[in-house]
Amino acid sequence: MAQDLKQLRVQIFDELSKIVDPEINTSITELELIDEVDINNSNVKVDLHLTSPFCPAVFGFKICQDIHDNLLKIDGIDDVKVNVSNHFMSEAINNQVNNSPNPKKPKT
Repeated sequence: MAQDLKQLRVQIFDELSKIVDPEINTSITELELIDEVDINNSNVKVDLHLTSPFCPAVFGFKICQDIHDNLLKIDGIDDVKVNVSNHFMSEAINNQVNNSPNPKKPKT
């Protein structure tokens, strides 16, 4: 089981490394924007910060939505929550991304 978790973590970070900050065209992992990745069974929570508290909101939304959508493509992950902090639009970004459609969850 520990090996499965380790393999899942590698897949998660592989996906995260493909996501770039559209303003500077650099990977979010290279920029060290990921603060924490918490894996709980098939649920993943990603805590991150953006390059600055006033980075353009459109880029913040894009980065967070990419994290959400890309991680959901990984087998074994059924739900992704993204928590961006230290940004003037954090609450709006988190609400929009975390309430966006999840094809792996039945609609209620």
